[in-house]
Amino acid sequence: MTDSSPTHGQLPARASGAGYLFGVPIGDFGWFGSLLIGVGSGFIAFFASTFLAILFILVYNTTAHRNIDFALSYSRIGLPAGIIVMIFALGYLGRLWAKRMLRPN
Repeated sequence: MTDSSPTHGQLPARASGAGYLFGVPIGDFGWFGSLLIGVGSGFIAFFASTFLAILFILVYNTTAHRNIDFALSYSRIGLPAGIIVMIFALGYLGRLWAKRMLRPN
């Protein structure tokens, strides 16, 4: 009997083209799924960049004996990063959704 599953470390042929991210078919989402994932990726980017900025400010304040306000991590780092990632994610997922809607069956 032949095994049609891919070997370890290889993706199947249909999972390595446009509309796939790490084997997940992101091109098959509807408009609500695309909206949810786009906004969610913006939130993840906001919280991750804010966390890293707070750690950087903490280390910088400790080593340089400065007093930089931690609120700058939200307004100058986290918010712009989250908005940029959300715009790119919504643009990419929206383009994939529009291409799928305009594609003839």
